[in-house]
Amino acid sequence: MNIEEYNTTVDLYSDGVYRFILKNIKNEEKAKDIVQDTYEKLWINAGNVNFQKVKSYVFTTAYHTMIDLIRKEKRMTDFENVREERYSHSKQYSDLGEILNHGLNNLNEIQRSVILLRDYEGYSYKEIGEITGLSEPQVKVYIFRARVYLKEFIGSMDAVI
Repeated sequence: MNIEEYNTTVDLYSDGVYRFILKNIKNEEKAKDIVQDTYEKLWINAGNVNFQKVKSYVFTTAYHTMIDLIRKEKRMTDFENVREERYSHSKQYSDLGEILNHGLNNLNEIQRSVILLRDYEGYSYKEIGEITGLSEPQVKVYIFRARVYLKEFIGSMDAVI
């Protein structure tokens, strides 16, 4: 990959990678850092990456960088991990999008990632498998289970009220 192809890659995929990471970790600064780290890794390995497969490489690298960050943060405890909803209440309907985001937050990391890649970013099952390192049948199972959970979550009166 040459400099022109690298710059094209940044133009084409950086926004999509940022949205994917931001939707998963809900922190703009960390999402920006992950995207920056991803493109730094791409720059270092530019000679080994085929331009035709760079999209998969970028998303896979970003996904693994995000997982590493999440695992690192699980070992650390700090004030940012305090959940406001445990100490406050809201009995009023706010927004279906808000309820859906709350449901997405309740999913485990893998289910949330595959659902976001499939339904928000529009990747095929095969591409999601390449990005996450899962087999195509595993991807389908995770997506199915996540959708069933979200359907039940949104359908419950507790979520709407």
